[in-house]
Amino acid sequence: MLESATKKKTSSSSSSVMLDWSVLPEDLLNIVSKNVEDCFDIVHARSVCNFWRSTLSFPCVLRRPSYSLPSFANFPSESKHLCTLEKIPLFLFRVQTPPRASASDYFLGGIGRDESENLIELPYPLQCSLKVKIQGSDPTWMKTSHCQVLPLGHQYRMIGCGPKGYTCLAFLPLNEEGREEFILLLAFSRYLLVLTSSEMKWKPVMQFEPPLRDIVTFRRMFYATVQNKSMTMMHAFRIDPFSLHVTPMISLRAGSLKYLVPCGNDDELFMVEKFISLSYAFNYKQIICIVGRLHKETGRWVEVNDLGDRVLFIGRFGNVSCSAKELPDGCGVSGDSILFTNELDNGTYAYKYGVDTGRVEDNPNCWRFSGENRVTILSTSPVVSFRVEH
Repeated sequence: MLESATKKKTSSSSSSVMLDWSVLPEDLLNIVSKNVEDCFDIVHARSVCNFWRSTLSFPCVLRRPSYSLPSFANFPSESKHLCTLEKIPLFLFRVQTPPRASASDYFLGGIGRDESENLIELPYPLQCSLKVKIQGSDPTWMKTSHCQVLPLGHQYRMIGCGPKGYTCLAFLPLNEEGREEFILLLAFSRYLLVLTSSEMKWKPVMQFEPPLRDIVTFRRMFYATVQNKSMTMMHAFRIDPFSLHVTPMISLRAGSLKYLVPCGNDDELFMVEKFISLSYAFNYKQIICIVGRLHKETGRWVEVNDLGDRVLFIGRFGNVSCSAKELPDGCGVSGDSILFTNELDNGTYAYKYGVDTGRVEDNPNCWRFSGENRVTILSTSPVVSFRVEH
């Protein structure tokens, strides 16, 4: 088959005629598929023809496994119907631009597989496309082959008749003895609820005053933060998934917003503490951040001034991180930085450590607005879209 395709190309008067990849033998196709690491390359390959689509399996990392959960009938005014928990893959997409472009566009969020979501497999040559929407405009389709794609892990989201007003949740898979066991923590109103796959019944763990803000998993443990409305008090806790014992953790500073950011496959857990002045003269340039890393042996937060090549994204779709070394130089997003996608204003900047403000009274030993590469948040739904000037 390959020989006939080659002869066809040789006999053509045009040197631009390409081989018909759809005639690739199945054995070779299977070998190629096993050596392709990028899941979107598999999706692109599936769009070549029906034969390739039937031979190549849809990438597991792009699937959205779901779990049927019991109702919240025991809670007043809550739904008695079943709901679903979905595991949604998260990605950062950078739209490829000409080398001399003055800005780079990014999309951050979860993806689905069908047209009702925002990922769809289209026939060649359209290939795999994403549906993206910027506030004030109609949804458009964008080919993933025109993007640089960085995986950011997964997010768990309640679908259907979940409790109104739940603030956050965390899912811990156990997979013991070949069974898909799990423990789920859900922050609902001022209560922390637990659900285990062995019982499939919601149970209250304890009541928090003020309510929970974040829950994440790290090294088979739950970590959570709580915050009062005035933002003057916030604490962190460690929760044992089996005994459900809650242990308070000593924070780096008091009176700050606290964001938990897991990095890698249980590699590191960071806590970003953001200090906002509540004075009348609000000024973003006066906001500072302190970053702590969880010490694996002592269980305490250790203040750090270097994130390496990491970029921490804080805001919608949870708090995630990526390695900036996979992004090209000059794209506007660099390592060792923090980017908030939930700032009160659309215009913001990445936070860097040791920024010189020109003011003697400002402490340089913290994270501040870098003043470089202005970031404009274009939209936060259905995905976060932002533009970085450079």
